[in-house]
Amino acid sequence: MPTSNAGTSAIAANLRWVRDRVDAACRRAGRSPADVTIVGVSKGFPVEAVVAAWQAGLRDVGENRVQEAAAKLPAAMAQGAAFRRHLVGHLQTNKVKTAIDLFDIIQSVDSLRLAEAISSTAGKSISVLLEVNVAAEESKYGLKPDEVPQALERIRSLPNIDVVGLMTVAPAASDAEQVRPVFRRLREMAESLGVPELSMGMSDDFEVAVEEGATMIRIGRAIFGPRPERSEE
Repeated sequence: MPTSNAGTSAIAANLRWVRDRVDAACRRAGRSPADVTIVGVSKGFPVEAVVAAWQAGLRDVGENRVQEAAAKLPAAMAQGAAFRRHLVGHLQTNKVKTAIDLFDIIQSVDSLRLAEAISSTAGKSISVLLEVNVAAEESKYGLKPDEVPQALERIRSLPNIDVVGLMTVAPAASDAEQVRPVFRRLREMAESLGVPELSMGMSDDFEVAVEEGATMIRIGRAIFGPRPERSEE
């Protein structure tokens, strides 16, 4: 089990634990662990934790907030942490330019309006995933499942934007098996639409997500430990 300590050795041990669980889930599903990218979500953690994760072998890092990423990721990269950078949280249209400069992949495109803003702002091709609110939770962002085919068709026609997959945030559940249908539905949707990447699964449910076909899992607490308390911004 991962440790709650966010020190350098603990982060390395936690990352090994996550990889072991991914390997086991892949064996159960007849998949290769090489097909699953672990995205370490460092929301709330300092630069030192991000650098420690790089030193432990993490190569993809995710952030929820553009403002936090702007202060943290360049500092980590200046110390040699050459991550592939993912935006995994909601993106406001007024922060699109900053996000394009900071991130390699925007996983949380949740509307046609946002996709259009990215397309018109970017001076290069940007890889994105469409966020789908599979469980129709009012508290979460994302396209409705029945909106995805038309949205994908329209977004694919935009310049400077490359839709590589789908993303979802499953409902909180005491038993990860309860959200297996959510992951399965997203996989079936991706297969029907011909998009290869599936970002689904977090610290509490990533093993089920891998069994159901996740190609990216977004792991925060299981790598970095409990998120530090932070004051309201």
